[in-house]
Amino acid sequence: MSGLSQAATETLLPIAVVDVRDGGPVRHAREGALRAQALRDECLAWFPAIAAPVLPLMDRLARRWLTRSCSPYVADIEAIAASLGFPGIWLLNGSYQWGCTALAREEGGVPWLARTLDWPFPGLGRHADVARMRGPAGEFFSVTWPGYAGVLTAMAPGRFAGAINQAPLWRRTRHPWLRLYDLAANAVNTWRTRHIPPDQLLRNVFEDCASFEEARTRLETTPIARPVIYTLAGIHPGERCVIERTETGHNTRRTSTCAANDWLESVPGWEGRVGADVVMTCSGAEAMAASRRRRDALADWAGSFAGGSFEWVAVPVLNRFTRLAVEMCATSGTLRVAGYELATGCDVSQRATQVTVVDGSGAA
Repeated sequence: MSGLSQAATETLLPIAVVDVRDGGPVRHAREGALRAQALRDECLAWFPAIAAPVLPLMDRLARRWLTRSCSPYVADIEAIAASLGFPGIWLLNGSYQWGCTALAREEGGVPWLARTLDWPFPGLGRHADVARMRGPAGEFFSVTWPGYAGVLTAMAPGRFAGAINQAPLWRRTRHPWLRLYDLAANAVNTWRTRHIPPDQLLRNVFEDCASFEEARTRLETTPIARPVIYTLAGIHPGERCVIERTETGHNTRRTSTCAANDWLESVPGWEGRVGADVVMTCSGAEAMAASRRRRDALADWAGSFAGGSFEWVAVPVLNRFTRLAVEMCATSGTLRVAGYELATGCDVSQRATQVTVVDGSGAA
């Protein structure tokens, strides 16, 4: 249990495995309404008090953008928002994770995919679920939250596993104090784009694609609303890749299949993502270096994911914004999830949940 004592692990919360094969995210939100409300309240507490009154306006803007996009899940989000009855659902489904680190590699002749998800909002670690879902191509397990319609991390037994990392930031300026301007300008560009959001494309791929190659092709070629990095691992040797995407272009690599929040080969004008607490002060070079440190640390980890120790979740991969750590093998149908939260007085996040293990039969 990654160094935790038995007494400590007994106090950790479980991550529920919820069967929503019939009803999908709408049913998940309806049955998890109280937890969705708790998660919303914890996330809002992270923002300055002035942000709460403008939440309905931000929700309306997100709704307008999503309804004009090529998303096939607008009806799902509409139903979720109506069922929960509080503002913030459209904004949640139009938002984007802050940062992540992911690695696809082979162990014992089969691919594994490990990833952390880093987001500044509290509650994402303790309120996560594993949703058992299905589409025309078969069943899959998504690490998600009640009220969320997309897919950030999922595993389809006998098909593939996949995860999303936020891509680097397109910079029109260079000074750290102008980073907020670039974030706003990029948001306006996304507002004008009608393509499907990247996380909703990944859900669509899990629902519809029967194989690694079919999933890879769909993720490479479908126009998307904003840049993203996909990591994909299949069930046979050699079936692993990182897909670096812009809205209409892609760069796929079958080697060096580890990713953080920058392109593997730095490109002028693009800047690796920085943490929310240093968005106004960190230089572009510092941002890219931090992303590179996380990527290299995970790529160089010499242990085995098959052991389920989560010992790879260590600094610098582990940081104050780490909320989830996941290990997946679609060949065996194995998925393991651990939630993390930042505790008072700590510099990095601490384990907040027990490790939930799911096998291909859906047992936990």
